[in-house]
Amino acid sequence: MKRKTFDKLASAIGLLLAVGLLVAGALLTWGYSFANSQVKSQLASQHITFPATPADPKASADVVKFFKNNGGKTMNNGKQAQMYADNYIAIHLIGIGGGKTYSELSGMAMKDPTNAALQGQVATVFKGETLRSILLTAYAFWQLGQIAMISSYVAYLGGVLFLILALLGFAHLRRAETDSEI
Repeated sequence: MKRKTFDKLASAIGLLLAVGLLVAGALLTWGYSFANSQVKSQLASQHITFPATPADPKASADVVKFFKNNGGKTMNNGKQAQMYADNYIAIHLIGIGGGKTYSELSGMAMKDPTNAALQGQVATVFKGETLRSILLTAYAFWQLGQIAMISSYVAYLGGVLFLILALLGFAHLRRAETDSEI
């Protein structure tokens, strides 16, 4: 294969890769922006005020610090949703249900339908688990947005690198001998 032909092919492929990676970067940036803004607007519209302390008095120092730093703020990001779901709602649900899951409590309530206190426990735990699930879904969606943001940086970097290499290849093509073989 002639050197000029190889340079043309390599430079064209590099240029195509650069364009593909830059487009991928733009799409990933859009995905991050969409996920972030959706989670923020949906959580903010619920007006959930983040407590200053976690429900578990034995919470780790990191959890206590997170609650202290976010205390009094309106919940508006996935990390806050995850921390609230796992370190506030979940702890309260353990207290309400005596450590039993909704499924266990529901089974007990079906066996004793006249027990009003148990029926109330089941209803409260169901609502709490539902809210917890919704918040953890918001967290997952937000986390995917964070991954998209990091991926966009990698795609942009790769796109710029391939663009530079393609341009250098085209510059080399102008200087390469027409008859040389690889």
